[in-house]
Amino acid sequence: MSLHGDYDSQNIFAQIIRGEAPSYTIYEDEDVLAFLDLFPQSYGHTLIIPKRAAARNILDIDPESLCKLALAAQKLTRVLVDELQPDGVQLCQFNGAPSGQTVFHIHVHLIPRYTGQAPGPHGQGKADPAVLEALAARLASRIRTAQ
Repeated sequence: MSLHGDYDSQNIFAQIIRGEAPSYTIYEDEDVLAFLDLFPQSYGHTLIIPKRAAARNILDIDPESLCKLALAAQKLTRVLVDELQPDGVQLCQFNGAPSGQTVFHIHVHLIPRYTGQAPGPHGQGKADPAVLEALAARLASRIRTAQ
C-alpha cells in the first residue's frame, strides 16, 4: 500500500476504537487509546492511536491530533520506564507498506528495550493472552496512580 489513499474505516484499529475488536487497553482518554501489541517485539510493547483522526499516516493527520498523540507517547513512555525499568525505549512510527506499516491507521509503537535482548521481528510471534492481560492490568493501574 502506498503513502496515499483512502482511509479504511474497517481497519483493525478503527474496530478497536469502536469496541468491535478486543484489545489489552492500558490507557484511554477522549483523544487517544493505548494498548499492548498482540505481536510484541519486547515485553511491554505498546501501541498508541488517535481516536478521532481518520488518518492513515503522518501525512494525513491534522496537527492538533498529532500533538495529542505525541503528548500521550511521552506520558506513556514515562509510565513504561517507571514500571518496567527497561534500559531504553524505542519509539517508532511507520508510514506506508515499504516502511513496515501493516495497519493503515496512524500509530506509534513504544518498545521497551532491554540490554542483551534483541527485539523480536515486527508483526511476528503472538504473545500469550494471559501475559498480555496481566501486563495490561499492571500498566493501567500504574497509569491511574500516575495521573
